[in-house]
Amino acid sequence: MSKELAQLLFPNVDKTIEYYEELYPERNLDKKAKVTRLGPSPTGFIHLGNLYGALVDERIAHLSQGPMLLRIEDTDDKRKVEGSEELIIRSLKFFGIEFDEGVSLEGEKGIYGPYRQSDRREIYQTAAKYLTEKGFTYPSFVSEEEMAQIREEQEKAGVNTGYYGKWAKDRELTFEEIKDNLDAGKPWTLRLKSGGDPEVVMKFKDGIRGEINVRQNNLDVVILKQNGIPTYHFAHVVDDHFMRVTDVVRGEEWLSTLPIHLELFFVMGWRRPNYNHTAHLMKVEDGKKRKLSKRKDPELSLEYYMKDGYFPEAVTEYLMTLMNSNYEEWRMKNPDKSYKEFAFKTKNMSSSGALFDLNKLNDISKDVLVKMSEGQILDFMISWSEKFDKDANKLLVKYRDELGRLLAIGRSGKKPRKDLVNCTQIMDFVSYYFDEGFSYVDDLPERVSKEDAKVILRAYLDTYRQGDTNEAWFEKVKEITDSNGFTSNNKEFKKAPDLYKGNITDVSTAIRVAVVGRQQSPDLWSIQQVMGYDRVVARIEKYIESLD
Repeated sequence: MSKELAQLLFPNVDKTIEYYEELYPERNLDKKAKVTRLGPSPTGFIHLGNLYGALVDERIAHLSQGPMLLRIEDTDDKRKVEGSEELIIRSLKFFGIEFDEGVSLEGEKGIYGPYRQSDRREIYQTAAKYLTEKGFTYPSFVSEEEMAQIREEQEKAGVNTGYYGKWAKDRELTFEEIKDNLDAGKPWTLRLKSGGDPEVVMKFKDGIRGEINVRQNNLDVVILKQNGIPTYHFAHVVDDHFMRVTDVVRGEEWLSTLPIHLELFFVMGWRRPNYNHTAHLMKVEDGKKRKLSKRKDPELSLEYYMKDGYFPEAVTEYLMTLMNSNYEEWRMKNPDKSYKEFAFKTKNMSSSGALFDLNKLNDISKDVLVKMSEGQILDFMISWSEKFDKDANKLLVKYRDELGRLLAIGRSGKKPRKDLVNCTQIMDFVSYYFDEGFSYVDDLPERVSKEDAKVILRAYLDTYRQGDTNEAWFEKVKEITDSNGFTSNNKEFKKAPDLYKGNITDVSTAIRVAVVGRQQSPDLWSIQQVMGYDRVVARIEKYIESLD
């Protein structure tokens, strides 16, 4: 009956499994080489978890000299969003993830395609017909209403819900009954005729979690929907086999359906890939850990990092610290090596939830950016601003050379400044330099009155020379300090503060506010060297006017 049933259900399928085995042969790779794939759905949203998984895929494949491919899992038309494929590819490329084969902006590359599931219908139908010939499937005519009724009865009886055993009403239909239903035009799905026993526990080795116990599957799950399109369960099994994928990285939410996938590989007679189930990205809120949420957490979206202008190298570096607990120790010993030289291992990944911390990402960004040249930083900022901030782009292009000198202040030596995080923050950080939109953000220091400030700043203008060395410039500031009731001797000020209006910090801060509009900035002498005499004088004169 099985062969007759297969022909009845799939009269137009003329290919065989053997045909596809020849079409997609085993890859000609070294025995140790691993093949990984990323299989996102084109839903219009790509998140940090996707990037996290993609980086694991990339490391597994490329550390073993194997390929990584991009497969678009688009069998659910209802969830498909226009432009999603490009968003996925561009977003991952932004963070340094490029694929060796699969879907790309220039078309598909590789001989194991098509790489969109919507283009692989014939392959799934052939595999489904093959399973039907072997007696491992049957057509089910049960409606959604009947399924809801079965679920209700199961809940009342206190048993597991699902289509299995005595609840699987279509499982024992005769060939004639099936034919009658088909002739009557009844819609049908194709179900797996499971041979599993949930009382039987199997040992399973997960690449991240080690040895775990898995109960056999007994659910007669749908493998082909009414429209002939496969469910995820069946599609990924067929695709991973014919694309010769060796290692699958996916979220822990798939652990519950792992028994189904193991059974499908078994009935197809195929060797299953190694599964690596990653833990959820977590965050601490109100002292409790919870999973990062698309609805609650804007920082889950990759667009969040792209818009703020986080440098891809910083995000990658941070994700590596989440992926392997020994990475930070390795980085301390190898400060100048590429993360690609780190011996990443899935067995060293957390199985209990990787804790995402934006503050730590920012700290790591500072460490990464301090090793970059000012040219590299500005190149990235200009590229970022072209897409995300047109106003910033005009300023970055106009002042590029000066900004290079400005960013260089204090970034060399044994203790370099570490205060650059991302493009948005850097633009705010250097905004004092631009005359466009310049404003005085901070007030004068508490111990400097407006009248004192005017006297100090006029004296400063009288003595300011662009060619002064840092030492000569500072001597003049000390002289202005001591001549106007303040003291340049901080020890004396601490001993007898009542004898003075304030100290040299107050005076230099007043000058700083007049020049850059802020009480804090990198080295003021160096900033003035970049600004030039005319701009420094104009700023101070403008500030003196504002004090009247």
